[in-house]
Amino acid sequence: MVEGALFTWSGGKDSVMALYELQKKGSYQISALLTTVTKDYDRVSMHGVRRSLLERQADSLGYPLEQVLISKDASNEEYEAKMKETLEKYLSAGILTVVFGDIFLEDIRKYREENLSDIGMKAVFPIWKRNTVELAHTFVDLGFKAVVTCVDSSFLSKAFVGRLFDEHFLSELPSNIDPCGENGEFHSFVYGGPGFRESLSFTLGDVVLRDDRFYFCDLIPLRKLEESK
Repeated sequence: MVEGALFTWSGGKDSVMALYELQKKGSYQISALLTTVTKDYDRVSMHGVRRSLLERQADSLGYPLEQVLISKDASNEEYEAKMKETLEKYLSAGILTVVFGDIFLEDIRKYREENLSDIGMKAVFPIWKRNTVELAHTFVDLGFKAVVTCVDSSFLSKAFVGRLFDEHFLSELPSNIDPCGENGEFHSFVYGGPGFRESLSFTLGDVVLRDDRFYFCDLIPLRKLEESK
């Protein structure tokens, strides 16, 4: 019997690659995609993607979406309490495993494992310790399509936000920037590729600076043809 798992989901390329690897092995049945949404903005936390696009993404991938709503200035205590409440709901339904798309940050892994252990769950990291240069190029080579939705201006200039995550983007990254943005240099939204029933349509909106540090590019969903008739 295939074990059930809850998949922590940002909607970005690392989540997608972790899901891709998990699907290849077929060792887990994904019960839901778990995403933290900032309720004041109605957007994916840190990635800045509208909730409506997140929902379309999950639908295109064919998975239920579990949303954890937090306030814009949420403390770590608020985040952990909301997350624990959601995790315990799945634990009571027999789900013991939570999947993450982390690659090499040891402190983050330890934090996740300890929090899950406290409530009797375990963590799985499908792309842990993968070479991030290789992983980034594999993402592109597989045919996944992503757009950069947020950049940390302490690492990258405004010119990098709103761009497609492709070979051209990777070739222009400064040498000190991780090509998967694992240190928080940038975040992305995947809108098509293997496993998607259809690519998601959107247009680029305004670019805004928040907290005097993070540039966000708004992705404005385009209505499906059948909806506009």
